[in-house]
Amino acid sequence: LVALVVDLFAFQALEFAKEFKALSYFYFPSSALVLSLLLHALKMDEEVSGEYADLTEPIKLPGCVPVMGVDLPDPVQNRSSEIYKQFLQRAKAFATADGILINTFIEMESSAIRALGEFGGGKVKLYPVGPITQKGSSNEADESGKCLRWLDKQPPCSVLYVSFGSGGTLSQQQINELAWGLELSCQRFLWVLRAPSNSASSAYLEVAKEDPLQFLPSGFLERTKDKGLVVPLWAPQIQILSHNSVGGFLTHCGWNSTLESVQEGVPLITWPLFAEQKMNAVLLTNGLKVALRPKLNENGIVEKEEIAKVVKCLMDGAEGKGMHERMENLKESAANALKDGSSTQTLLELASHWESLSGI
Repeated sequence: LVALVVDLFAFQALEFAKEFKALSYFYFPSSALVLSLLLHALKMDEEVSGEYADLTEPIKLPGCVPVMGVDLPDPVQNRSSEIYKQFLQRAKAFATADGILINTFIEMESSAIRALGEFGGGKVKLYPVGPITQKGSSNEADESGKCLRWLDKQPPCSVLYVSFGSGGTLSQQQINELAWGLELSCQRFLWVLRAPSNSASSAYLEVAKEDPLQFLPSGFLERTKDKGLVVPLWAPQIQILSHNSVGGFLTHCGWNSTLESVQEGVPLITWPLFAEQKMNAVLLTNGLKVALRPKLNENGIVEKEEIAKVVKCLMDGAEGKGMHERMENLKESAANALKDGSSTQTLLELASHWESLSGI
């Protein structure tokens, strides 16, 4: 055994690497921005008093876009909780690894990656090997065909794809506002809908028992039948994002969905729900400038007028055109990173290092 690679939730397994005198590595499936938070968490815990959400100034991690405390991940929002203590334990373990493989690429987060390479005097080596995404799915072929046939009939770059990932859900009030906002925007849309829930991640835990379409506002499907398609529960995301009629993606900002959109050159409307998704939204909107982020009202709801405004801006505005151009450039960089570029070379160098240690 030369090296052991584990994910961030299995950090205790690195003890086996020590036992077998092997090198230890983490595979980190998210952004360099989020990894930077994890590696600086112990220092922040010592230097910052009170809750991060109460900070009035943004947190400035080395090489990263500034992030407000309210946009940090769920585990750090209650510093007296057990989950926060576990977060700090994980942070401590990361700092002791021989290296970290991360699912991003240099051209997407160059300054953050460079700063992470200097963390701890360069003790922890960073290996950007992304974008790593799944190509295609074996899910329901009938639903897949329905979506793609509908997209075939739409003009180029005219459709907004709306999906909150495999686990994201909205409240009934928010579903209503989103439906009215899409209708008010007068833009074409393909919406993957789940039944409402007051828990933003409930779809991970529950089996769908009800038809989600029954929770749409009365008459919505009839009024929007010439502009939109609403499908229950699942849609072939990779095929949809790669379709030439799709010109935008309203997303929960899960990192897999983010990378899939980057690889297809589709600009975004960010709608983060849980986990590290708010940090991803900050990176996409303020850092890379390939996304718009709608504003919430005092009750945490995005209202229909705000939704219509950002949808029209992305799909039919000058700002949206600029985002589309920047995302096309990022798409090209992502393809090059995987072809013969930075990520491929990084992985080859790491594999060669392991091979040299094995004596093969």
